[in-house]
Amino acid sequence: MNTADLHKVMPLLKKQVQGLELPWLENMANQSRDPYKVLISCILSLRTQDRTTGLASARLFSLAPDAETMSALSVREIEKAIYPVGFYKVKAGRIRDISRTLVKEYGSVVPDSLDELLRLKGVGRKTANLVLTLGYGKPGICVDTHVHRITNRWGYVRTKTPEQTEFALREKLPAEYWLSINGLLVAFGQGICRPLSPLCSMCSISRFCAREGVKRHR
Repeated sequence: MNTADLHKVMPLLKKQVQGLELPWLENMANQSRDPYKVLISCILSLRTQDRTTGLASARLFSLAPDAETMSALSVREIEKAIYPVGFYKVKAGRIRDISRTLVKEYGSVVPDSLDELLRLKGVGRKTANLVLTLGYGKPGICVDTHVHRITNRWGYVRTKTPEQTEFALREKLPAEYWLSINGLLVAFGQGICRPLSPLCSMCSISRFCAREGVKRHR
């Protein structure tokens, strides 16, 4: 797939995704564009199912909806609110540490630059890009396993890691798709272009796909 094909693919992809479930974080951000809540919810979502993330986020934000309030909670209180998200004990300490850093160094405001976000302990490129795109509506390319897998499966990029995929996409993906690529491909990857045996017979863009690495499909 080349960029000319991509311009044909994106409208078809958006149409197909309308019938699929969008990531919880995307829906939450659409309802309330709050960079702090996006940041904390993204931390909670790592290695955790959407439903569990949503319930844990709701419990936590009912106790502390902002960095100042969160920094005053004990780690144990945060643990209790977010259980049973994956690695909840580690995440509880990280959430409080990040909140205290925001209060002390950023006036309780989540930074809106990639470099500053990456300075926060425990914040990686995926989380930082999600805060930029979903929290601030600024350009960023969030690459998770779905974006990495699918863009390589298409043959649009040829990379070995999500970080390499991010930098490759920054070089060639048209800017108009930067904000939407993650939400579209997460929904598409969960519903159609699955890791094993993708549903190619149901895919509206299969004729553009190189099916790189696909050994079996339905």
